[in-house]
Amino acid sequence: MPVTIGIFINPGEIPPAKSGQEPRKNRSFEYDTLSGDYAKFVIEEMIPEVAKTYRLTEQREGRAISGASSGGICAWTAAWERPDYFHKVSSHIGSFTNIRGGHVYPALIRKTEPKPIRVHLQEGSNDLDNLHGNWPLSNQQMAAALKFAGYDYQFVMGDGAHNRKHSGAIFPDE
Repeated sequence: MPVTIGIFINPGEIPPAKSGQEPRKNRSFEYDTLSGDYAKFVIEEMIPEVAKTYRLTEQREGRAISGASSGGICAWTAAWERPDYFHKVSSHIGSFTNIRGGHVYPALIRKTEPKPIRVHLQEGSNDLDNLHGNWPLSNQQMAAALKFAGYDYQFVMGDGAHNRKHSGAIFPDE
């Protein structure tokens, strides 16, 4: 594996409205929204900033994007919106549920010409099942849609929960 540079981005916070209050998290808006906004932010703002210090590849084949939970659907959305820029995407316990519309991706994948991206999905059978949806089922639906559409993909289902233990154990092997 060539030298790899990881760029890790935390979601924004909304300042507290009143003194003494905690800031509100902006994670759901930034990560679960189905749009090209996050990809644009990464490509136009973050990567140029890192490129001031490090030499980064200009080839899409050398780029990947990854995330866990809402970060997993965020990574998928970035690759889906900008396959010209991201060649590989890895989603761990991805939130392909109805937090902000992610449950529609399996249908979109089936109805859209395949995009030139390689996909890795990791999920655990003991993941969340709540008002937004069922994480194991939604990731199985994603895998089925990717298979149907002919994507180059890998789906790893384990018995993990909504944490990074399973993905952390298998990721070095993937």
